[in-house]
Amino acid sequence: MAKYKFEYIWLDGYSPVPNLRGKTRLGNEAPKSIEDLPLWGFDGSSTQQAEGSSSDCVLKPVKFYPDAARGEDSYIVLCEVMMPDGETPHPTNHRATILDDEDTWFGLEQEYFLFQDGKPLGWPDDGYPSPQGEYYCGVGYANVGSVAREIVEEHLDLCLAAGINHEGINGEVAKGQWEFQVFAKGSKKCADDIWVARYLLDRLCEKYEISVEYHCKPFQGDWNGSGMHCNFSTKFMREVGGKDYFLKLMDAFEKNKDEHIAAYGPDNHLRLTGLHETQSIDKFSWGVADRGASIRVPHSFVKGEAYKGYLEDRRPNSQGDPYQICSRVLKTISEVPTA
Repeated sequence: MAKYKFEYIWLDGYSPVPNLRGKTRLGNEAPKSIEDLPLWGFDGSSTQQAEGSSSDCVLKPVKFYPDAARGEDSYIVLCEVMMPDGETPHPTNHRATILDDEDTWFGLEQEYFLFQDGKPLGWPDDGYPSPQGEYYCGVGYANVGSVAREIVEEHLDLCLAAGINHEGINGEVAKGQWEFQVFAKGSKKCADDIWVARYLLDRLCEKYEISVEYHCKPFQGDWNGSGMHCNFSTKFMREVGGKDYFLKLMDAFEKNKDEHIAAYGPDNHLRLTGLHETQSIDKFSWGVADRGASIRVPHSFVKGEAYKGYLEDRRPNSQGDPYQICSRVLKTISEVPTA
């Protein structure tokens, strides 16, 4: 009898950054819908989500993806963590409370470092590589090494096979640093896809004996940190827009500056210093094509004084929780009337 592999994955209770966890359930049939995948339990005391004296937690499948790495009879099953009743969301379950709107489109740019033996891939055992400059979108062994491109290309193929919509991949400014970009309609779908893409990358790197470092500033000095720039547009922004609405929206983002920083990932003060194409963490600014602004406004947005299209919030960091990032953006947008 053929067996199907279902890798149930979830976010644990570690803080300030949760870890991805996963365990495999075997089944006899391929799922036709999410309702075909049952609830499943796990030991919450081993994931900082329960006490040992009452350790039961429940995994509730919410989405499944083809898992090309394990074959055609395999799936990744993204789960929410629930309390033992199977109905009440666990306090660590941020997906359950995310603001969502399918007409709000999100594109998240996930930056990360590949690490081996405690240092970024391709860095010398002592000291530093040549200064950053030639690594961004670079090519050649001196810039990208011998294995990094193999990893990012394989990761791209796995994500595409899973149905995760990538818009692009590229080498980033620092040596050993890379980026992939995910676009989706709706905050929940985009955030789901980022978490599954992270899982696929972490698991892929196991066989290369390489780790993925998502920390926004894994080392100090004259090197770029890692962000997760959040591109967003509502239906109103795409179809109507207007300078008056845009300025009111920027006022709302400035008013909620501290709330955004709180939702955009830990240790951002190490990255948002005003250097390396960032705005200082205690300031808010916007600017056309300004990579040092809090929100970068594309030339296409202001073309013909239309003030219509998408915007890029450059403050979210690479270690941030996309559920909280997208939800915070939507909350601020909702404060600005469109009529």
